[in-house]
Amino acid sequence: MPFHGDLVGAWEVTLSDGVHSVEFEHGTTTGKRVIRVDGKEIVRRDWMFKLVGPEVFLLGKSNARCVIKVEPVGGFSYSYELEVNGKSYHKFNENQSRAMRTWLVNLPSDEQYRVVLEKDTLDIWANGQKLEATGEFVEDGTETHFTLGSWPAIIKAVSSGNRREGIVHSLIVNDRLIPEATD
Repeated sequence: MPFHGDLVGAWEVTLSDGVHSVEFEHGTTTGKRVIRVDGKEIVRRDWMFKLVGPEVFLLGKSNARCVIKVEPVGGFSYSYELEVNGKSYHKFNENQSRAMRTWLVNLPSDEQYRVVLEKDTLDIWANGQKLEATGEFVEDGTETHFTLGSWPAIIKAVSSGNRREGIVHSLIVNDRLIPEATD
């Protein structure tokens, strides 16, 4: 990755379609602003006379609305804050960890998948693509069937029996339980 001398902020934003890297450059002497997403430049502004204020852009397949706020903090110093869908970066990450379940799957065929379950919509994503899935009620909860490549996969949803914990989701691929990703 090339060195960017005016890089002042970098964030990792987790969405259903993947984890996106956001970088922000702010040239305080040149007025330059650059936003890169996943290494690709999406915004470039040169010779801006107003050094503070927001930069707005859309992120991911869901077009999450992102705002980088540039605020003065005294002298020629600035603070940089990322908001995603109207929430601070920290609050957005907290909400995402509650709203999604993620598994990293390595198959015997050397295929790798990042599988995401959106708990509010029950949509399933694999490597950034929304999958077709079929749900059915079973004795102890529900099962959602889909495939990863040519491998059969199921997300089982069962009650934990504990109101605070709620529903427990498990991913089974080719009859093997996949542990949930930790980040």
